[in-house]
Amino acid sequence: MISGCRPRSAPTQPDFDGAPVNPAAQPDVISPLRQDIRLLGKTLGEVIRECEGRPVYDVIEKLRRAAVKFRREGQDSDGRMLARQIRRLGNGEANSVARAFSYFLHLSNIAEDRDQTRRQRRQWQAEGPATPGSLRHAIDLLQAEGLTGAKIRRHLAQACIVPVLTAHPTEVQRKSTLDLHQAIARHLRGMDLPHAPLEAARQQERLTGLIAALWQTRMLRQTKLTVLDEIDNALSYYTSTFFSTLPQLHLDMGALLRKPPKNPFDVDNTPLPPFVHMGSWIGGDRDGNPNVNAGTLEQALVRQCAHALRHYLTEVHELGAELSVSQSLMQVSPALADLSAGSQDPSAHRQDEPYRRACIHIYARLAATAIALTGRRLARRNTYAAPAYDTAADLAADLRTVAESLDTHHGALVGRLRLSHLCQAVEIFGFHLATVDLRQSSDVHERVLDELMRQAHVTLDGQAVQYAQLSEEDRVRVLRQELHEPRPLASPWVDYSEETTKELAILRMAADCRRRFGDAAIRQSIVSHTETLSDLLEVLILQQETGLIAPTVNKARPQEGLMVVPLFETIPDLERGADIMDAWLSLPEVASRVRQVQHGIQEVMLGYSDSNKDGGYLTSHWSLYQAERRLVEVFRKHRTRLRLFHGRGGSVGRGGGPSYDSIVAQPPGTVNNQIRLTEQGEIIQSRYKDVEVGRWHLDLFVAATLEATLAGAAATRTEDRHAAEYGEAMAWMSQTAQQAYRDLVYGTEGFTEYFFSSTPIREIAGLNIGSRPSSRKALERIEDLRAIPWSFSWAQCRLPLPGWYGVGAALTQYLDDGGPDHALDRAARLQRLRAMARDWPFFRTLLSNMEQVLAKTDLVIGRAYAELVADKPLRKQIFSRIEAEFHATVQVFRDITGHDLLAHDAPLQAALAERFAYIDPLNHLQVELLRRMRSGADSAHRANEQESRDQRAIHMTINGIAAGLRNSG
Repeated sequence: MISGCRPRSAPTQPDFDGAPVNPAAQPDVISPLRQDIRLLGKTLGEVIRECEGRPVYDVIEKLRRAAVKFRREGQDSDGRMLARQIRRLGNGEANSVARAFSYFLHLSNIAEDRDQTRRQRRQWQAEGPATPGSLRHAIDLLQAEGLTGAKIRRHLAQACIVPVLTAHPTEVQRKSTLDLHQAIARHLRGMDLPHAPLEAARQQERLTGLIAALWQTRMLRQTKLTVLDEIDNALSYYTSTFFSTLPQLHLDMGALLRKPPKNPFDVDNTPLPPFVHMGSWIGGDRDGNPNVNAGTLEQALVRQCAHALRHYLTEVHELGAELSVSQSLMQVSPALADLSAGSQDPSAHRQDEPYRRACIHIYARLAATAIALTGRRLARRNTYAAPAYDTAADLAADLRTVAESLDTHHGALVGRLRLSHLCQAVEIFGFHLATVDLRQSSDVHERVLDELMRQAHVTLDGQAVQYAQLSEEDRVRVLRQELHEPRPLASPWVDYSEETTKELAILRMAADCRRRFGDAAIRQSIVSHTETLSDLLEVLILQQETGLIAPTVNKARPQEGLMVVPLFETIPDLERGADIMDAWLSLPEVASRVRQVQHGIQEVMLGYSDSNKDGGYLTSHWSLYQAERRLVEVFRKHRTRLRLFHGRGGSVGRGGGPSYDSIVAQPPGTVNNQIRLTEQGEIIQSRYKDVEVGRWHLDLFVAATLEATLAGAAATRTEDRHAAEYGEAMAWMSQTAQQAYRDLVYGTEGFTEYFFSSTPIREIAGLNIGSRPSSRKALERIEDLRAIPWSFSWAQCRLPLPGWYGVGAALTQYLDDGGPDHALDRAARLQRLRAMARDWPFFRTLLSNMEQVLAKTDLVIGRAYAELVADKPLRKQIFSRIEAEFHATVQVFRDITGHDLLAHDAPLQAALAERFAYIDPLNHLQVELLRRMRSGADSAHRANEQESRDQRAIHMTINGIAAGLRNSG
C-alpha cells in the first residue's frame, strides 16, 4: 500500500491486546481493515504474553503507547520520553521490542494487502465503465481507437512485456518468515466464511498457532545467502503466483477479445501467443558478484527447468484424472486416437478412456524429459520408458491434440476445466521457465579481450595490438576486423588469467544451455557501464569465441547468439546513449544482425539507481527522459523497434513508484508493446507473494503497456510541445539540482564520514540478505558503494534524500532568479511550474513520486541518527544543509501544487501516520543500539556474546523498518 497502492480508509492501529488506540475511532471499528488489524494485533499480544511473560509485554506496550501519543500530539516531550524509555531497555528487552514492533508491521502489511485486494476486486467487478489499470479498460481504449479483436490479437502477438526478477539485496525477510506470512493470509481468507461457534474457535486457534510459529521463527538468517538460495527463493513465486496468474491473464485477455458465443459449447480454447514472459538475473548477473559463474548459470536453468516440469507433471496427472471421457460415449479425433495408442498403460479399466491414456503417455514423456534435461527423476507416479520431448513445442503439440479432439467432440467446456490453462502455461514457460539474462561490466570485457589479443598476437596495420592502450577508433577497427576473422582468438593451449577463464566458461555454458533448454533460456547479454561503441562490439567477439554465434564468414550457420544490450547508468552515459546506438545501428554487420536475428528489435537498458546516485533525483529523471526521446529519434531513423529495459528499484530514488503511472507517463514511442523492467528485493515479495496481489500487479503492468502504446501522433505532438516549451527551464533546473546534490555528496569534506557514521550502512553490509557484496571495492568511499545499499541506508534513518535532495534548491532558484525565464516575474514563473505539474505527465509524475518520499522523511529521527557522528561541527554542518533542503523542497512543492504533502490523499496520510507510530520505536532503538555498539567497539572488556546480541538486535530493527516502509530498497 505504501509502495504506491493507496488505501481508501485509514487504519487505526490497536494495541497488542486489541484495545483501540483512538477511542474516537470506535464507531468505525467495523471496517474490514480495522477488524483484521485488531485481530492480528490482539493475537500477537497474546503470543508475546505467553512466550515472553507479562513484564516484557508491559514494556512493549508502554513504548507503543508513547510512540502513538507522540505521533498523534507531536509534542517534543513525548518524543524525548520515548527515547528515554528506549535507552533504559536491557539487552534482552531490546531484542523483544525489536521483534514485537517488526512483527506487528509484518502483520499490518498482511492486513493492508488483504484490504487492498478486497477493494480492488470490488472496484474491478463493479458494473459500469472499466477501471483504469484493468485489462477491460485497456481493451476498451484499444477498441475506441478502431482496433478490432483480431487486430488486437495480432498486436499482442508482437508484444514483449517482461518483469525481470533480480536478487538485489533489499529483501531482509527470510523465506521461512514469508512462508508464514502467506499461510496467515490464506487462513484469514478462510476465516471470512461463516462458521459455527466450534469451527470459529478452531479457526482462531489456528491463527494463534500460525502467529506463535512466526514469533518463534528466527527472524534473521545466520548465514549469507548463496546464489543457489536466491534461485530457489525466486522459484517459490512461480508456485505461489506465476503458474496460476500468467496463464489465466492470457485466457482472460483472449475472452475479452472474443464475442460471447451463442452456444456455450462453442468456445475457442486456442491459447494466445504469450505476450507476458518472465525474466531473471539470478545466476547470470555477474557484474560485481564473484559468486556467479558457469555453475550458477547452469544451476539456474536446471532448477528452473525442473520447476516447470514438476508443474507440468502435476497438471498432466490431474488432467488425466479429470478427463474420464469414455470412447463408448463420445468420439475422438484420429490424432488423439494415435496419441492414446502410444500409451503403454496396462490397465484394462482405461482401455475405452483414450484421453486418460493420452495423458499417461504425455506424463511418461515428461518424466523422460526431466531426466534428460535435469538429470533428476521428478515424476511422483509410476511410469514407463518413453521418448523425451525434444522441445516444449512438442509437448504443446500433444496437448493441442487433446484440446482439438475435445473441441470438435462437444468437450470444449471440459477442456476449460484445466487443459486450456495448462496449454497456455506451456506456451508461456516452455522448458526454461524464465529467460536468464547475462550481465557483466564493460571493463571486464575489455580486460578479457586485451588478454586474448595479446596471447593471439593480433595485429592492426601490421602492428601488434595492445588492446587496452588503443584509441576508441582503433578499438572499433580491430573488433570489426575480428568479427570477420575465422581464426579463433582463444586457444586451449594457453593458460589464461582466472578472470578470462571464468568469463569464457560462463559464455560457453550459455551456449550449452541454449542447446539444452532452447534459445529462450538466454537471450540477452547486458553490458554494464556502456560508455563507448567498442563496449558493445567486445561482446560480439566474445560470443563468437565461445560458440554463441558463428563467425560472419561462416554462411552455413545462422548467427544466432545473444542480443547485446547496452546499460546506460550514469548521467554522462545517458547523455551519450543515443549517439552510441546511432553508431551501433549504422554498422552493416550489426544492422543485418538486428534485422535477421533480432527480428528488427534492439533493446536498451536504462539505469535509474546509479544515475540517481550520480546526479540526484531531478537530474536522473530528466536525463532518463531526454535519453528516451533521443533514442526514439535514432531508432526511427534506422527503422528499428526500440525495446526499453527499465532498471528500476523499489525506492523512488531508484526509479520506484507506482508502475502503472510510470509506464503510462513514458514519452510517446518508447513503449510500443515492448518493455522490460526489473522487480527487485522486497518489491518481489510485495507484488507477487500470492495469486490475487500478483494478478492485480500483472494486470496493471499489461494495461499500462497497452495504453502507453496507444500514444499516437497527437500524443507525440503534445509531448514535443511540452518538451519545447519547458525543456530549457528543465535543463537549467536539472543542472542546478545536480550541482546542489553533488556539492553535498561529493564536494563536502567529511561527508563520507558523516554517511558511514550516521546511517547503519556497515550493519546493512553485515546482514545476510544477498550473495552480492554491498560495495564494488573493499573501501569506504561513496563512489564505490552500490546504489542499492546507498538508498537503503538513507531510508533506514528516515532521511531518504536520494528521492528529493536538490529539487528544492533547483525549483526555488528558478522561482527567485528565473534562469532562462528571467524575463518573467516570480509570479509568472510560479504559474509556469504549476502548468508543468498540471499538463506534463513527466513533471507531474516526478512531483507525485517525490511527494511520497517527502512524506516519509522525518527530521526528528534523522537528527537522532546524526547524533551518532562524533565530529560535532561536521554533524551540525551537514545535517543543517539536509534540513534546509528538505524544508525548501516541501515549501516549493506546496507553492506548485497548492496543498500540503498528501493533503489530497487523506487516507494515505492517515495510514502513514499510524504506521510511523510503530516504525518510530524501531528507529530510536536502532540509534540506541548503534550507539552502544560503536561506543564499545574499542573496549577490551566488551564481551563477544554481548556484541553479537546487539548486532542481532540492530539487524532486527533493520528488518522491521524495511517492513514498515515497504519500498525502501
